[in-house]
Amino acid sequence: MDAESQRVVKYLSEVEETAEDVLTTKQQMVDLDMKRNKNREALNALKDETCSEKVKVCFGNMFIKFPKSKAREVIQKDQEELNKELNMLHTTLKAKVNQLNEMQGKPELRGYKLSALSTDEMKAINSLLKRQCFDFNLLPSSSVSYVTH
Repeated sequence: MDAESQRVVKYLSEVEETAEDVLTTKQQMVDLDMKRNKNREALNALKDETCSEKVKVCFGNMFIKFPKSKAREVIQKDQEELNKELNMLHTTLKAKVNQLNEMQGKPELRGYKLSALSTDEMKAINSLLKRQCFDFNLLPSSSVSYVTH
């Protein structure tokens, strides 16, 4: 093989490896999300169950009888860990997708680096919107115009 062919093969293998990494991360996210949904179902079942003080919980391939409060605590702790891991995977997925796009010569995705507003930011926006709505209600109705899309 000449140098140009080797370079093309190396480039294609690097792109393929990065794409495999993206797909693996996505599959991990799907698996963790399924586990998180099962935990959410279990927490709802524990809320509804009123008759017994102890419940059977499946850990791996065996069932263990736990006090209901302890079972709820263990599942909630698992939910927190799953949420942290999913957030970490989501962040790394963004970087991997950007790297793949860069390798393929595609432009960077717009709006892909957005992050959720913090609680303080939401409070500030809500207070601003309430203030504007209050000011808006003081206007005479003839000066109000509505925009529809």
